[in-house]
Amino acid sequence: MNQIAPLAADIASGPAFAELRAGNLGVRLATTSDELDAVQALRYNIFYAEMGAHADAETARSKRDRDQFDAIADHLLVIDHDVAGDARGVVGTYRLIRQEAAARFGRFYSADEYDIGILERFPGRLLELGRSCVDPGHRSRAVMQLLWRGIAAYVFHYDIELMFGCASLSGTNPDALSAELSYLWAHHLAPPAIRPRAVADRYVEMNRMDATLLDPRRILAGLPPLIKGYLRLGGFVGDGAVIDWQFNTTDIAVIVKTDMVTDKYYRHYERQVRDNSE
Repeated sequence: MNQIAPLAADIASGPAFAELRAGNLGVRLATTSDELDAVQALRYNIFYAEMGAHADAETARSKRDRDQFDAIADHLLVIDHDVAGDARGVVGTYRLIRQEAAARFGRFYSADEYDIGILERFPGRLLELGRSCVDPGHRSRAVMQLLWRGIAAYVFHYDIELMFGCASLSGTNPDALSAELSYLWAHHLAPPAIRPRAVADRYVEMNRMDATLLDPRRILAGLPPLIKGYLRLGGFVGDGAVIDWQFNTTDIAVIVKTDMVTDKYYRHYERQVRDNSE
């Protein structure tokens, strides 16, 4: 079982946080190549086998969702200890790319879809979130809460001030998503100072319907759980959607200031760390 090589900046400091537990479930960072392989297998099962993403020959052969950003990222895991305490028990994941890692690599993943220059000029530290998925048999509130607890622990450890990434609506027909896109534009558009814009050749207008014709409660209830999670944390969306033909989705940029993360996640963890150090 091979260890994942740590980023140079992390060698001295060690793991960002110890495993957090809730009953049989735990959340921590991947530390072995077997765990990274389990993450990539889970992502393949969700994105390709379940959601209909289009696989190239290598992806179809390996049945793994891999890209060049995996090597520079930290991979958050939810593990079901009733299954196993190692790679075999991985049931949920989130990919985390810190600003330092993206700088060494040359760019963030989101830069393929959005002009994120305005975020890169933000005075605080950045974290890009992406590639989130959960095994169908574990799609519960408990698993999502654990993922957010893990993100909060990571944010606290690295003093992150702004999180961002791409979140997806199913399908590639923006007309069929007019209500959802228009609702997000009307009610959750980011302030200009932190508002990324879809790159010009992929820009899809989000403001597609008269806001007075929308039923916000119905639309919010029907949004994917991940997007609703960002909005509950006070998150915003960027300007313009992007069609991702490979993954069979319509993407939006999401931005969350960490000082807006709820007490349930971030402040609770901060108090826990402080109490344990006294």
